[in-house]
Amino acid sequence: MNARKNQILEILQTNTKPVSASTIATTLGVSRQIIVGDIALLRASGHEIHAMARGYVLANKSLYVITCKHDLNDLQKELYTIIDCGCGIIDVIIYHEIYGKIVGKLNIYSKKDADQFLAQMENNGLSPLSEITNGIHSHTLSCPTLHHFEDVKAELKDILIEMPYDFTYNKQLL
Repeated sequence: MNARKNQILEILQTNTKPVSASTIATTLGVSRQIIVGDIALLRASGHEIHAMARGYVLANKSLYVITCKHDLNDLQKELYTIIDCGCGIIDVIIYHEIYGKIVGKLNIYSKKDADQFLAQMENNGLSPLSEITNGIHSHTLSCPTLHHFEDVKAELKDILIEMPYDFTYNKQLL
C-alpha cells in the first residue's frame, strides 16, 4: 500500500467525526478525485470505510450499545452528552410488540448534526421512535475507546436502563 493510502487511513483513524474527501485532499495536497479513487481502492482491499453525508468514517472504531429511557425534553441533552464525550450516534433502536426490532439510522457526530436532526423533527411535526415505546430505546455508539464509552455511561447514568430488560414487552425484569 502506498504512503498516501496509509495517510488516509491514519486521518480516518484519528477522527471521531466523518472527514470529507475535500478535507483529506487539502491535507495531503492532492485533488478530491484522487482521494475518492484511493478510498475505493482501500475498500476493495478490505478496509471498512463508510461514506456518510459529511464524509468518510472508518468502521474499526469500537461500537457499543446503550439503552435509555427518557422523554422528549431530554433528547437534546442525551445527544449532546454523547457527542461531548467524543462518541458518535449511529442509530436508534426500539423493540415493537408486533414489528420487533426497528432501527433508524442517525449518523450524528457533532452538535450541528444533532441540531439538524432536532430541527427536522420539529419543523415537520415528527416524534422520535422512542415515543412508541414510552421513551425506551437503544443507540449504537461509535467511540474511539472504551474510556469514551464509560464517560457516556457515567454522564447519562440517570436515564440508562441496565440489563436485564425485556424489550418484547418494554419492561424491566427483576
